[in-house]
Amino acid sequence: MHEVSIMEEAVRLAVDAAKSSGADRVTHLRLRVGALSGVVPDALRFAFDVVCRGTLAEGASLEIEPVAAASWCPVCRSEFAGTDFFNECPGCHKVCGELQRGREIEIATVETN
Repeated sequence: MHEVSIMEEAVRLAVDAAKSSGADRVTHLRLRVGALSGVVPDALRFAFDVVCRGTLAEGASLEIEPVAAASWCPVCRSEFAGTDFFNECPGCHKVCGELQRGREIEIATVETN
């Protein structure tokens, strides 16, 4: 389950940010997770509870913001909703592989006190 290692790194970065700002603890972590990232949000939530134990993030809340996949059609020069890594443009029906969003796993905000 790679979600554990992903969450270990996210919590490490959040704790480092808290320490560098002089905070005593992390109170909230918000992640942005793309629909095509290969990450299971429920597994991230489970891993969060485990990896926070004994850190400045123990007791913190986790928010996961889903990011829908979006592709770009260079022919129509438009963005459209995607469901996979290669999608058919609804305008010109060309197969487009230029994914604009949907693969990300990123820290959006870290709240501390």
